[in-house]
Amino acid sequence: MLSRSERILENIPVGSLGIIPLLGCEELGNKVNDYLVKWRRESAHEHKNDVAFSGYEKENYLINASVPRFGSGEAKGILGESVRGKDIYLMVDVCNYNVTYSLTGNTNHMSPDDHFQNLKRIIAAVGGKGRRINVIMPFLYESRQHKRTSRESLDCALALQELVRMGVDNIITFDAHDPRVSNAIPLSGFETISPTYQFIKGLLRNVKDLQIDSEHMMAISPDEGGTNRAVYLANVLGLDMGMFYKRRDYTQIVNGRNPIVAHEFLGSSVEGKDVIIIDDMISSGDSIIEVATELKRRKANRIFAAATFGLFTNGMEKFDKAYEEGIINGILTTNLIYQTPNLLSKPYYINCDMSKYIALIIDTLNHDGSLSEILSPNERIQNVLQKYKNGETI
Repeated sequence: MLSRSERILENIPVGSLGIIPLLGCEELGNKVNDYLVKWRRESAHEHKNDVAFSGYEKENYLINASVPRFGSGEAKGILGESVRGKDIYLMVDVCNYNVTYSLTGNTNHMSPDDHFQNLKRIIAAVGGKGRRINVIMPFLYESRQHKRTSRESLDCALALQELVRMGVDNIITFDAHDPRVSNAIPLSGFETISPTYQFIKGLLRNVKDLQIDSEHMMAISPDEGGTNRAVYLANVLGLDMGMFYKRRDYTQIVNGRNPIVAHEFLGSSVEGKDVIIIDDMISSGDSIIEVATELKRRKANRIFAAATFGLFTNGMEKFDKAYEEGIINGILTTNLIYQTPNLLSKPYYINCDMSKYIALIIDTLNHDGSLSEILSPNERIQNVLQKYKNGETI
């Protein structure tokens, strides 16, 4: 079970723990810090007189760091305290467009490039004095461009190599668009984590009358690239699985891509069944809504869409309309990236909090423990399903 109290953290810590949530990631960083403070306060008495656990229990693991900017828009990373010998975890949300800075008197919104540059500035400020540097980057920078076709840049691979050259030991990300991008840094730590357990828990907490079996429910992948997620979800819940593939018009290019002509469905009948559409991200939302509309046309019952990252780049209006028309019954995304107050206020939105999971990953890595149990949530999913079927609180 994923309970920190039941985990055996036998190894001594790699170094005194330090967390640096970068600009735009403070809220998630504070939640993670609160969990770690609570857990270590509970277990600190076991190591009270052990010199290897010096600085183990603290009131706060957050390190004072800032990135001030000059009037020209240039910046520098500054650490407000010593990090010598610390096991440092940098947290960065490259999708937080809500952070602004002044550029020659104009207000400029931070892009993923700006956030990545800030990450490098703080790593440079650490200057190799930390015992180990770990980067937690939930949305992997530039990961949507995951492979080269003809004359294109492959920025994600370059970014990973740059971080490793700067001294980063581990990179933790969530639901990378294509995990094979880790081949760019084959000798370094790279983990891509799926939040399937948190989706299932979020759905079961908020929808009380689900019948979780292949007669009444299906898992759907909205495209061929995401079938692994749907296959895993279907297997752990004992459901049937279906998928759509995008039929494109290869005779023309619109905005750099071949336009989608239609979504074709492969799978058994969805008639009368509740459906979970699972994907890595909702960007504009067009694909999810088209897929949901197709499923409704095939007489599906309730439709829930789960995606690790809710970008909602074109706003929420089309989702409001889909909800009012009964096409979509619920949308689940995580708090790994910036969520607008507008999104959080929607009646159909289910927020899946990932801070406890990240805190557990940090705690385990700090003790040089194995992540394999944490990354494989089968047992936890079966346990939460049993609780749901027994009518217990989740």
